[in-house]
Amino acid sequence: MNYLEIYRFGKNEFLRSLFITVFLFLFYTFFIWEKTELEDFLISVPYFLICYFIFFSIGSDKISKNLSNLINYNLRKAIFFPLLLVTIYYSYIFVNGENPLQGTTFLFPFFILFPTLIFLSKNENIYKIDWIDFFTFTLFLLPTTLIKFEPNTNLPFSGGGFDSLFRITIMIIIVYSFSIIRKLNDVGFYPIFSLKFLKIAIVSWISFYVAALIIGLNFEFIKFVGYKEVSVNQTLIGTREVLAVFLHTAIFEELFFRGLLQNLLSKRIYQSQKWLTFWKWGFIILAVLSALTGFLMKGKYGWIILAVTIILFSTSFYFENKKFDKIGSYTSLAITSIIFGIVHFHAGSIVFVALASLAGWAYGYTYLKTKNVFYAALVHALVNNTDLFLGLELIK
Repeated sequence: MNYLEIYRFGKNEFLRSLFITVFLFLFYTFFIWEKTELEDFLISVPYFLICYFIFFSIGSDKISKNLSNLINYNLRKAIFFPLLLVTIYYSYIFVNGENPLQGTTFLFPFFILFPTLIFLSKNENIYKIDWIDFFTFTLFLLPTTLIKFEPNTNLPFSGGGFDSLFRITIMIIIVYSFSIIRKLNDVGFYPIFSLKFLKIAIVSWISFYVAALIIGLNFEFIKFVGYKEVSVNQTLIGTREVLAVFLHTAIFEELFFRGLLQNLLSKRIYQSQKWLTFWKWGFIILAVLSALTGFLMKGKYGWIILAVTIILFSTSFYFENKKFDKIGSYTSLAITSIIFGIVHFHAGSIVFVALASLAGWAYGYTYLKTKNVFYAALVHALVNNTDLFLGLELIK
């Protein structure tokens, strides 16, 4: 197997990625054209096209499996791609007149290389999910969310930022590390069109809002704000907002929480064949954290976060008992959903945390049934932009 054979076997996937990248580039040009200097735009073009082409290609089954077989734990082959990403990232900063070796950006190569290096050492019993996988996941996720790498590498660099080269690079390298080096082949980070998957996503979105409305209207968490005036301009703004959430927030969070965390948990529980043990300890720990979160946050409905935790874990217990899916699927779904809700405590709203847990179930269920991050991200983007579609607003 060589790179030419990878292209030959994955030709259709590459062509699909090229088509999606060009289509997205047209949106990019349209939305930022009037807000950006021509020089900034022209500099951003090759970076946009190259990085998004990789972004839409690297998670494809044929491409990732063939690359994995080609690299086969060879150090020199394995580190070539991370170093290429570092070069692209640094060159973008440099051509925009900034120093790529200043501040936290100096640490970027170490940050990009370490998951690949860790998984290179795990070349035995690769099908067993263990503490190394969760350790690597956590060590990568925390700096991503807690450390601000400067400059922010917007595309384009200044003005009309459509997305961030940093965030695109982070998603590419984590898919590369887990899917290609670690050989976790079902992360589901690739865009496909499936009417069946689309129906699942839409039903998940609607189901979430039925539950949210039942809770929200009774406790005044949701209010009707009405539709914005329908016009060509408003439609374009709405489209940009949905696309921005989908690309910048939803795919990122769904890759980490569903494609990796829920996926890894589900596999670990299945391998142990002790879903009840994971369910019990997951419930105890997260119930305590939910109660503590509700107590520490301001508001008279602090108990509702714990109530949602009890509801979701009870639901998962019922589904596991009835064997609706592979052992561990719904236990991992409940655990991930509650974690997803609790990490949204920064929103400063008890209600928002509770609804985020419910939304996490909708996203996770979509991922469980589609095994595709992009459809979970679609539900995420729809939930975040519901005021555009239903005239509703979540009160934070």
